[in-house]
Amino acid sequence: MSTLTLKDGTEIFYKDQGQGPVLMFHHGWPLSSDDWDAQVIFFLQKGYRVVTHDRRGHGRSSQNIYNHTIEQYASDAAELVEFLDLKDVVHIGHSTGGGEVIRYVNKYANGRAKKAVLISAIPPVMVKSENNPDGVPMEVFDNIREQTMNNRNQFYYDLTIPFYGYNREGADVKDGIQRNWWRQGLMGGIVAHYDGIKAFSETDLTEDLKAVDIPVLVLHGEDDQIVPIENSAIKSAKLLKNGKLITYPGFPHGMPTTEHPTINKDILAFITE
Repeated sequence: MSTLTLKDGTEIFYKDQGQGPVLMFHHGWPLSSDDWDAQVIFFLQKGYRVVTHDRRGHGRSSQNIYNHTIEQYASDAAELVEFLDLKDVVHIGHSTGGGEVIRYVNKYANGRAKKAVLISAIPPVMVKSENNPDGVPMEVFDNIREQTMNNRNQFYYDLTIPFYGYNREGADVKDGIQRNWWRQGLMGGIVAHYDGIKAFSETDLTEDLKAVDIPVLVLHGEDDQIVPIENSAIKSAKLLKNGKLITYPGFPHGMPTTEHPTINKDILAFITE
């Protein structure tokens, strides 16, 4: 197993595979780098070097109970990039990983990032407030906290239903996909996952979006029941200096898994243009 010990002693698990132009993938809450399997094998076969990592407290990384913020996640990613001496990297983030990517690119990239891709991503900010009146009510996130603390085993399985749009008429429900999500979630630490809810729901990434000038592709499903498109991708695309937006009718939050042929094709087109 490949691990990097960060400056604060946290061990980060990572996979560094292939040779060629570098792609780095940043996973969502509460998962691990395994959630990118459909992208990893596709881009390896296309001749790319693919780097993935388990966020602190998640997956096979150490179950650190401290510093679960988007700021820290981006700093951790920077340490890994510098350790591997990656350059001209395309950073690709799903959901919470999208917040990690845009903060990293804005604050920590130091010229090492070439492009970025935000998929079903949390920016600009999820929670409803006076400044974000059409956001998701705090009560929704309080319920996620309560369920994570007291009912995590069942909650993580139940959450896969809206995550993949399995509650929609005609959905092709795959128990294996649900079980793999559940497996990844329960590999991580409960404190990291609990604290991570505040990170992905309350972090305001508006200024990061405004500041980034590299090309950024924004991909979002129009039927995303986890991160509503109108409060995320639509706003992000307008804030970016060099953004491109693609939306998909009927696609769910977990579209990198359920709709990977389409998502992979659009990522490939963007990074090669």
